[in-house]
Amino acid sequence: MRMTRNNLALITYLAREYDEAIAWFQDALGFVLLEDTDMGGGKRWVRMGAHEKAETAFLIARAVDDQVSQIGAAAGARVAYFLHTSDFEAQAGRMRAAGVTFEERPRVELYGKVAVFRDLYGNKWDLIEPT
Repeated sequence: MRMTRNNLALITYLAREYDEAIAWFQDALGFVLLEDTDMGGGKRWVRMGAHEKAETAFLIARAVDDQVSQIGAAAGARVAYFLHTSDFEAQAGRMRAAGVTFEERPRVELYGKVAVFRDLYGNKWDLIEPT
C-alpha cells in the first residue's frame, strides 16, 4: 500500500486590509511576502511566510460583510498561533521595537521559553524558543 504524505500549506488569516496585515507580519514578526497576486474586484491572493522556504504560510484574507466581526477572534480567547524562534530575546526585542505588546513576562516551561502577545487585531500568539 502506498503511503500518502500530507502537508499543511495555508492558514487563513482574517484582516481588515491587506497592506496593514502585510506590514505587520513583516515589521513585527520578520515574515516575508511570498506572493501578492491581484485576483480582480479588490481581492488579492497574499501569502506570508516565516521565511522564503516555509512549508506553511498565512493566506491574508480581507474580511468582507459578516466576516468583519470575526477579525481578531481566530481561537476565541485562546492562543491561536505558535511562533517558534531560535533566539527569544532577539525576536522579542524586534517585536517590541515594532510596537508589539506582550501580555506577560517570558516564562520557562518544559517545552521552552514562552510569552503571549497579541497581533494587530487582538489574536493571541505564543512566542516560543523550544528547549
